This record gives sequence, structure tokens and C-alpha cells, in this order.
Amino acid sequence: MNYEQVVASLWRHGDGQVTDHAARLNELIRYATLAPSGHNTQCWRFRVADEAITILPDLTRRTPVVDPDDHHLYVSLGCAAENLSLAARALGMQGEVTFHAEEEGEVRVTLAPCQAERSPLFEAIPARQCTRSDYDGVPVTDQELYLLQGAGTGDGVSISLLTERPAIEQVLGFVLLANSLQIRSRPFRQELEAWIRFGEREALEAGDGLFARAMGSPATPRWLGRWLFRALLRQGTENTKLTRQIRSSAGIAVFISEVDDKAHWVEAGRCYQRFALQATALGICNAFINQPVEETSVRPAFAEALGIVVGRPDLVVRFGRGKAMPRSLRRPVEAVLVP
Repeated sequence: MNYEQVVASLWRHGDGQVTDHAARLNELIRYATLAPSGHNTQCWRFRVADEAITILPDLTRRTPVVDPDDHHLYVSLGCAAENLSLAARALGMQGEVTFHAEEEGEVRVTLAPCQAERSPLFEAIPARQCTRSDYDGVPVTDQELYLLQGAGTGDGVSISLLTERPAIEQVLGFVLLANSLQIRSRPFRQELEAWIRFGEREALEAGDGLFARAMGSPATPRWLGRWLFRALLRQGTENTKLTRQIRSSAGIAVFISEVDDKAHWVEAGRCYQRFALQATALGICNAFINQPVEETSVRPAFAEALGIVVGRPDLVVRFGRGKAMPRSLRRPVEAVLVP
């Protein structure tokens, strides 16, 4: 299959004919793997039991430069758990999500029979993407903001929706400051390059990472893509692009945890995933602009500017309406299962 055929086979709903219990559990995991993860590392593993699916962190897929405390990794586990829970309900199972902090920490989704319900958020799972492009700049409605606020709020996690231009410009300033630090960091550039899949063949073979076309760049052989990446990734160019993209957005969402620990990071992931799915259901795009929360030297001042006294700003997300971008891939279910 070519790239587009593989995308179509991945980003889809099931045919509704799954009756075997083991096959239903595999289908739940397939939906879970459609969640986002930092650099599309897919930093999760799944252990299946008759009445539960456990999501474990895959520390071999860490990104220690951009995510030294594994914050984004655990956020990604929360995103996967939310997808799994929504898919379970659609297939006639109640999925109760709990975090277990022992050892490296794991997320358990306990399953019990219930009336099947295909919610709008579940329906949006195959359409959701992190859309790294310019938006149309048109404001979203108050009703849409109300729905996004509700979807993005959770247990110990709140969401601040910034739609006024002065507030957006303030966030932009922190994004540019943190982005400049990252671009000037050789380890950051090296880590990012390692996760970019420059060509279609490379992306198909890996099934993970950031496909160049999904980032707005042309598909190229790896040797050429690496050369272009190293030649063209410049602070000024990237900051100009970020400025344009943020100013084209309808608003910015900041997710804030009351407590800075893994349990709340997972919850922040669940909240973001509901927010992203609700946005998708409304025809609204979103993309991460996490630089101010990734750079530890910037994050305290960013939190202070937002008036955050207790807790941690977890995620920064721009949103607005725009055109869909090419999609990244996912590894098959059998590649993420563990005994």
C-alpha cells in the first residue's frame, strides 16, 4: 500500500462487526493508539486482561531533551486512555480510568458491560489531528468556547481559554522566547531530527515520528531531508512562522494542573484529548505551542504572567479553523502489546 492507503486504513472507524471479545479489546487499543504523543513517539505499551487494559509508559521512547521529567510522556498516556474509554463505551463497555503510581506508573482502564453509546467525541477520533498550519483568524462563538471549556476541564485540571488579542500576544512573546532557546540548542535539534520521517518510505517503515509533510515540508529522501533540516532550521525563520500561525488563531488554551505529579499529568492528557475531540467535532483545528512549558527557565515566568500561583501549566494549544494537513502514522497494535 502507498502512504495514503495506509493512512486511510489507520484513521477510520471500525466496521461495527467485531463480536469476539479478544478482537474487541484489540480494537480498543487501536483507537487508543490514535491519540497524540510528543514527536509522535507513541510512548505507550498495552497489557490486556479480560476485564482491564493497562497502559504502561514505554521509556525506550523518551525524549529527554524536550521532556526531561517525562511530563509529556505521561500526558500522552492520558490521551490514549481517554480514547480507549470513549471507544469502550461505543463498543458497549464502561471504561473506568485510574492511575497507579507504583514503580514507573501505569494507567489502568477497567472494563464493565454497559449500553453502547457512540458519542460525538468518539466519532471525532479518526478525524482529530494536530494541525500545524495557518488558521483563518475568525473567532469561535461563545457556545463553542463553552463546549471547549467543559471538555477540557477535569479532576484537578483546569483550562484557561485566551481569546483577547493582548493575551494572545503575551503568550506569543513567551513562545518566541522559549522557541529561540530550543532552536539554539544542539541537543534539541538532534533529538527533533531523530524523530522526523522525511520521506514516505521512511515513514511507512517506522510507523512513528513526525512525517515531514504533516509539518508543512515536502517529502524527501532522508539524506536530502536531513541536509535541508540542518540548513533551514533557523531561529528567525521558525519564529516568523510561529508568529504568523499564532496570530492566525482564534485563541489559545492553557491546561493547568493543581498538583505537579504524574497522576495530574495523565489527567491533563485526558482533558486535552476531550478538548481536541470536541474541537474536531465542531470543525475547529488545534496544535500544540508547548515551548513555554517545555523550557524550564521560561515556565515560571510564563506561569506568573498567567496568574498561576499553585500548580503547573501543562500544555499550551492554539485553536481556530483551518485546512487539514497530511497525517502521521501509527504502529500496528501487535507492536505495542506486552504480555
